[in-house]
Order: sequence, then C-alpha cells, then structure tokens
Amino acid sequence: MKTKIAIKKLLTVAFLFSLAMISFQTKSQNSIVKTKAMETNTAQTTDMAQLSALNARFIKNFITNDTASHNQIIHKDFIYISMEGEIVNRDEYMKRWAHGYNPEVDKSFEYKNEFIRVFGDMALVRSNTYYSWLENGKTMHGKTVYTDTYIKENGRWWCVQAQITELK
Repeated sequence: MKTKIAIKKLLTVAFLFSLAMISFQTKSQNSIVKTKAMETNTAQTTDMAQLSALNARFIKNFITNDTASHNQIIHKDFIYISMEGEIVNRDEYMKRWAHGYNPEVDKSFEYKNEFIRVFGDMALVRSNTYYSWLENGKTMHGKTVYTDTYIKENGRWWCVQAQITELK
C-alpha cells in the first residue's frame, strides 16, 4: 500500500515537473518571439526613418538642382516614369535634373502626406506635391502624387524607380 502511495506521489511530482517545464519552454519561446518582433519593429522603424530622410533629400535635390547629391541616392538601373507616361533612363533623367527647377519661373514646391511601406528589402515611398509657377505673367498651381520605389542593397537604400502622376 505504501509503495502504491509513494509511486502515486512520485508520478504526481513528475507530472507537475513536466507541466512546469512545458510552461517554462513556452514562456521562453514567447520571449524569443517577442524579442524577434521587437528587433523587426526596430529595423523597420530605422528603415522608415531612412526612407523618409531620403524622400526629403530627393525633394531638396530637385529644388536646388543638386545632381551630385541626387546621384548618391539614385540606383545605377534607375528609371523615371513621367506625368506623360514617358520612360526615361538614368542618364537622361540626370541631365534633365540639372535644370529641372527654375526659381525664376517655379515659385513654390512642397510635398505632403508621405506614406512609406517597407517589404523586406523593397519599399514604396508615396507623397503628394503642391507647386506653383509663372506662366504668361499668371501664377499657376498644380499637384501630383508620386511613388518612388527603393531597394536595399548592402544595407543601403537606393531609389530604382520614380513615377509621378498629375492630379486634377
């Protein structure tokens, strides 16, 4: 009788120990999952901040016609799709960039509503632009939406495509 009770106690202790170990492993695995999720969130936050800074630099480069700075963020295989649907290669795009903004004619240019989506090593940066220019002595106004596509190579973001659409 004492042996049966001792075996029951031993089995109960073993069972409780097993439950404790399963609980510990589950908590450990949850902790690992949470840590990986935090690392992913931190990396994505860093990527989003970098992409937002690149977007601001992109616009600044345009307003200042800064081809040297712009060259540093445009990928070697970059393509531009204009408002008219023209597909422009990198070399032609950079030639146009050098004189794309003329402060004597172009009076304002700003971007708003930035929206960034990151998909691993690829990202989409979308914003609206609002601008004005002089035409025949009259101030004209326009707006667009653009999407720039970025890829991450060797830990660094590069713009591989820019597409702009005029909004009525």
